[in-house]
Amino acid sequence: MEYGSGGGSGSGGDHDASDPQRRKKRYHRHTAHQIQKLESTFKDCPHPDEKQRLQLSRELGLAPRQIKFWFQNRRTQMKAQHERADNCALRAENDKIRCENIAIREALKNVICPSCGGPPVTEDSYFDEHKLRMENAQLREELDRVSSIAAKYIGRPITQLPPVQPLHMSSLDLSIATLNSQGFNGPSLDLDLLPCSSSTDQPNLPFQHLVISDMDKSLMADIAANAMEELLRLLQTNEPLWVKSSHDGRDVLDLESYHRMFPRANAHLKNPNVRIEASRDSGVVIMNALALVDMFMDCNKWVELFPTMVSMAKTMEVLSSGMMGSRAGSLQLMYEELQVLSPLVATREFCILRYCRQVEQGSWAIVNVSYDFAQFVSQCPSRRLPSGCLIQDMPNGYCKVTWVEHVEIEDKTAVHRLYRELIHSGLAFGAERWMAIIQRMCERFACLMVSGTSTRDLGGVIPSPDGKRSMMKLAQRMVNNFCTSISTSSSHRWTTLSGFNEVGVRVSAHKSSDPGQPSGVVFSAATTFWLPVSPQNVFNFFKDERTRPQWDVLSNGNAVQEVAHIANGSHPGNCISVLRAFNTSQNNMLILQESCIDSSGSLVVYCPVDLHAINIAMSGEDPSYIPLLPSGFTISSDGQSQQGDGASSSSSNVLGNSSSGSLITVAFQILVSSLPSAKLNMESVETVNNLIGTTVQQIKSALNCPAS
Repeated sequence: MEYGSGGGSGSGGDHDASDPQRRKKRYHRHTAHQIQKLESTFKDCPHPDEKQRLQLSRELGLAPRQIKFWFQNRRTQMKAQHERADNCALRAENDKIRCENIAIREALKNVICPSCGGPPVTEDSYFDEHKLRMENAQLREELDRVSSIAAKYIGRPITQLPPVQPLHMSSLDLSIATLNSQGFNGPSLDLDLLPCSSSTDQPNLPFQHLVISDMDKSLMADIAANAMEELLRLLQTNEPLWVKSSHDGRDVLDLESYHRMFPRANAHLKNPNVRIEASRDSGVVIMNALALVDMFMDCNKWVELFPTMVSMAKTMEVLSSGMMGSRAGSLQLMYEELQVLSPLVATREFCILRYCRQVEQGSWAIVNVSYDFAQFVSQCPSRRLPSGCLIQDMPNGYCKVTWVEHVEIEDKTAVHRLYRELIHSGLAFGAERWMAIIQRMCERFACLMVSGTSTRDLGGVIPSPDGKRSMMKLAQRMVNNFCTSISTSSSHRWTTLSGFNEVGVRVSAHKSSDPGQPSGVVFSAATTFWLPVSPQNVFNFFKDERTRPQWDVLSNGNAVQEVAHIANGSHPGNCISVLRAFNTSQNNMLILQESCIDSSGSLVVYCPVDLHAINIAMSGEDPSYIPLLPSGFTISSDGQSQQGDGASSSSSNVLGNSSSGSLITVAFQILVSSLPSAKLNMESVETVNNLIGTTVQQIKSALNCPAS
């Protein structure tokens, strides 16, 4: 070790440090004897006084200034060593506590109450009682406040009012029996439908009242940060981590390379029944990066952006809102359900951490990773490994999006045979589907900015830019309502009246008084069937107004004419139409229809709307209160690609001519009764079954497909 004789810096100030004579004068290497003596003195007295320094100077032949600086440097060195040792000890203790916490969480998953056999009580009874007392006090204060306000308007104290009798809602009498594959059997069944329940109500989530400790938040932050590092490597690394499939050209994750790169991922593969789905895709999107990041981090905008993919989403806790007013560093705990638009496919539930990081100027990464709550794990067989996207700004308001989906699935129930290939191939929930939807939806948003629109005569009303925006908003609400009616999510409060009978129809009902829906009892009937016709040809068949009389049972064979047309994408099939039926007694009734198509599938949704309501929307007024009861079709590939060019793109295999057939879901919504107390019976269910069955048979007949 060398110690400078003039301050210990060794920089030489303004002098030339390369001069060997000057270096020889300014530096002195202590001998082993000198260092040994200094060290022994330091052990006894780390802070020697001037007299002790002079004594050492004479004994060792060093200047008092050198002695002084040696002790200063040694004390600094010792302090740094102690700090490092303390830090290591704290880190070890922190890791120990974290491991104990995880072990306790794992143990709690299998704990049962010895008296009742149920899950244990998670909180001490004293704290439960204390919390209830606090809530009661708050409610009492709220009641007193409301009572004083109400007393000002009714002229006497609120306590003088007669007591409010509990509201007895008559149950919705359903004289139907349980449906199974053999049809009706068993006794009649009364089914209560909640009044005014709909998809817009507050859903029943697994965790309505979460209490997250500081330790939980620290653990969540660590998990999110590690997941972000893994995602960035998955996004930016090619071979050998990702290899091109020789079958369809898609990026395939090499699991052996993945586990070598991320050894901790092996811990999740304990269950041999767990299936891995991993995919990666990229594309250019018509939206700037900041706007897209904002939509991803807002759960309401997230659902709006992916209505056919995200059944529902809710932010359970905002752990960090970002830094300096931006989304950078934002961390949220979210619950979401992903869907395939068919009554045959169950939704996938995830409790995830969503974390946003600005990688560099104009580049953002968003990661989703499952967070394991003990109660939630038992309900959901799906687990999301680090997944998400990299969003990079491009010129002219565009951005490039690279998407990775990586999930573990434990198929506790068998996947329906019609969807087995599509789901097991990873196409149903994979990155390709996310990318296709986001590209189409961003095109739709971009079309709002385009003033031109092709419009035919519609009572003399030509939509202004505000009118166009209002029509697109109305059509978007129609599509969202349609997707909700098909969804298998239990959070939307549709009550299933029948399972799948011999017709293969699922019938559900709910009672609604929403402004955007007809008030009363609404039936939703849906079924999925297969046709040996390409998805593109099936979409063209439904989209063509000339072939509509061949399948539209409710039109009674009457022809229709498109009287208004609003494009909402580059593909001619992406549009909003207003149709008028000929030779009908209801000349003031029109059909609002939106059709959309991308590489993941297509949709044709329609709804009867009266002329007055259409004129209101066309004039630019708020369309939120126009009642809608949509029906329609979803079309996708069956996932069974024919042998062809192995270098073909993944999108052509999803919807192109290489597919051997189509999966079609048809769904109708019908207002059964607008009376406050509706009486439904078996005939109502049979009517909807017959409507669906007749429609399916007419579609097969029109496309020259076997009736069975």
